[in-house]
Amino acid sequence: MAERKQPSGRYSENPLWPLLVEAVKALPSYPYHKDYVRSVLLADNPNITPEEVKIRLGIPLGEALVILYELSQEKEEGSG
Repeated sequence: MAERKQPSGRYSENPLWPLLVEAVKALPSYPYHKDYVRSVLLADNPNITPEEVKIRLGIPLGEALVILYELSQEKEEGSG
């Protein structure tokens, strides 16, 4: 099975990336969305794209990017 590419590869190098992460983490629903993506969406489809997360949860694309990026970082830290 192909491994999911980091969703924010082209975004995380942008100087505004830390501001997006800060804004997303300030959202009250962020922890619940992140948990749902981890527990449900990634379990069903490990290769889900940020666009699919956006549509499935009805959230901004920026939030979906941050969630998938953070979950990919957690997975790397857990396996390393």
